[in-house]
Amino acid sequence: MTETTVVSLQDIRDAAERIAGATHRTPVIRSRTLDQLVGAQVFLKAENLQRIGAFKFRGAYNAIARLSPEQLSRGIAAYSSGNHAQAVALASTELGSHAVIIMPADTPAAKLDAVAGYGAEIITYDRYTENREEIGARLAADRGMTLIPPYEHPDVMAGQGTAALELLEDAGDLDALVVPVGGGGLIAGSSTAAKGLQPGIRVIGVEPEAGDDTKRSLEAGERVTIPVPRTIADGQAASVPGELTFSVNRRLVDEIVLVTDDEIRDALRFGVDRLKLVMEPSGASGLAALLAGRLHPAPARIGVIISGGNVGAARLAQLLA
Repeated sequence: MTETTVVSLQDIRDAAERIAGATHRTPVIRSRTLDQLVGAQVFLKAENLQRIGAFKFRGAYNAIARLSPEQLSRGIAAYSSGNHAQAVALASTELGSHAVIIMPADTPAAKLDAVAGYGAEIITYDRYTENREEIGARLAADRGMTLIPPYEHPDVMAGQGTAALELLEDAGDLDALVVPVGGGGLIAGSSTAAKGLQPGIRVIGVEPEAGDDTKRSLEAGERVTIPVPRTIADGQAASVPGELTFSVNRRLVDEIVLVTDDEIRDALRFGVDRLKLVMEPSGASGLAALLAGRLHPAPARIGVIISGGNVGAARLAQLLA
């Protein structure tokens, strides 16, 4: 598979048709206060209001919807820190299949409870000492299941790219698109959609300071592995970019900026106080970059994907205390 054929704008348009009716077309939020603080017009794509509370449902549903009846009957395996787990669990149920999800033992309780609530079987592992890819591959082989990874899959990337497709359709032309980066699936799909529609748009990824594997990789021109990050942004705690996602992002992503955990907390607080939006730390990192002045000078019209809102009340209170 060459870099140019991993995922295309047409793949994303096809995914948009495939998932229509199953996913929410999430709103684009505006705030005069935010515009004044940033010095630009800001358009927030509220994927925290997506089904299962995150953009991940788009990619999971698109990938599972393309499986054969025989594959669906055997079930779906996945590994995830939480949001992809919920997405696969719900999409599997809605498409007549069943799922087994491999999740870190330290996953926030709200995410574990949600995955179980969607009817999936959960197998936990230690993210600091065990390899989830190896566990997932072994499980899928042993049980004859189809493995749907959280980002290393063209159909997953195409599904995630529909968020940016909708944002550009609703907001119009943008000068920059700001996207949280974990394994790289959301920004790979989003950059493909954005640059396919607007070749001149600037695509900016945001990582937590402790988890800068994609930034280091883009600077090195090859995938760089770092120690498993310890950050409040658990959905961005990747130690190395995906091979497929990096092949896309090295061509289409213009820049990666970093934010601290405290800056993410400030964005969470701003979301609650001024936007009336509940975001999880990973979901707020793009907004954190704007509020912390990481884009300077700020482009005139900026789109930001708020990637998720799966945080329990107790955990949010702890983060903001």
